[in-house]
Amino acid sequence: MIRGAVFDLDGTLANTPTAISRLLVDVAAEFGVTITPEQAAPTIGKPLEPSLATLLGCAVDDPRTVRATDRYRALFDQEVLSQGADLLFPGVSQGLRTLRNQGMHLAVATSKISPSAEKLLTATGLRDLFGPVIGNDMVHRGKPDPEMGLRAAAELNIAPRDCAYIGDTVTDLRMARAAGMIPVAVTYGVDSLNTLAHHTQWLLSSFPDVVHTLTDLAATTARER
Repeated sequence: MIRGAVFDLDGTLANTPTAISRLLVDVAAEFGVTITPEQAAPTIGKPLEPSLATLLGCAVDDPRTVRATDRYRALFDQEVLSQGADLLFPGVSQGLRTLRNQGMHLAVATSKISPSAEKLLTATGLRDLFGPVIGNDMVHRGKPDPEMGLRAAAELNIAPRDCAYIGDTVTDLRMARAAGMIPVAVTYGVDSLNTLAHHTQWLLSSFPDVVHTLTDLAATTARER
């Protein structure tokens, strides 16, 4: 039966994409490059270093990329993490507690590096609700490769087929399918409903809908098995 739920972070649990886009624009400007929020948007949900390298027109290991990455993370800590639980989408905190109380095992698999993910989960008051938190620095290949999802399932000690992965981008859903997990999309994040619809039948417009869907999936698979 569905016993595990693995979540993306930005755009799924935390309403951070707008802030991320703004910070990318601001950091690029500090390094002499003018970009628009529309140009920054496609990089949201992807690893930070290569995203900034692309926006700045530099190599990932270029000193400018390294300095820009450090600057971005410092600004994120100062300007975004200070908002705490206000960063969460409606219903996230209570919904996760409901799932935990139902016996669901919870994990996070995110393109953030793990220290940044841990900081965000702690700042929003969610960290104690999750077991493993898998960041992009903990795998050899990031999303959409299945490695991140498979590691999360392994650390939960649950077979991938008994896990759902919940995310807001096509990259999330592709990873879920590659890992053998049930792909569940939220439509309030980065990618549009029409884009997500090509990759899953579960298209949910709120976090309470996520809770209801996971509860129903757990009950349905229990009956089928």
